[in-house]
Amino acid sequence: MATQLKNLSDFSHTTVPNGSAYKIAIAVAEWNAEITGSLYNGALETLVKHGVSEENILSIAVPGSFELTSAADLLLQKHKDLDAVICLGCVIQGDTKHFDFICDAVANGITQVSVKHSKPVIFGVLTTNDQQQAIDRAGGKHGNKGDEAAITALKMAELSATV
Repeated sequence: MATQLKNLSDFSHTTVPNGSAYKIAIAVAEWNAEITGSLYNGALETLVKHGVSEENILSIAVPGSFELTSAADLLLQKHKDLDAVICLGCVIQGDTKHFDFICDAVANGITQVSVKHSKPVIFGVLTTNDQQQAIDRAGGKHGNKGDEAAITALKMAELSATV
């Protein structure tokens, strides 16, 4: 792993926008709940830390990472005032091609939903080789992908509001 010696959740090199003006949704997969729960907690805490009020954070759970695309699309259809949607999931490599199909479908689907609605839809999905890598990226030694997804949502919401 190229991130072997890095905490990827270090944002000391960049400015993070104040989120007090934004309404953000978080869709989190229930599959691999130990990991996705940590991602969710990281995202939620980071949004609040950067000014998003808890009343402006809409959270929903979906069965697995594959369903994140549908959830993001439904959220943006029904809640026109959302500034961004964060999609959190975890797909761990197994012995079949299932991993490849799911990861590809979710990445492409999230991109398509973002373009369709002209709103930031953030890919906060871990795609790891094993459980330990997932733990390391969900609040472990390599940071928390949930934190990163929240920062990305804030930065993209600001960009969307200014372009």
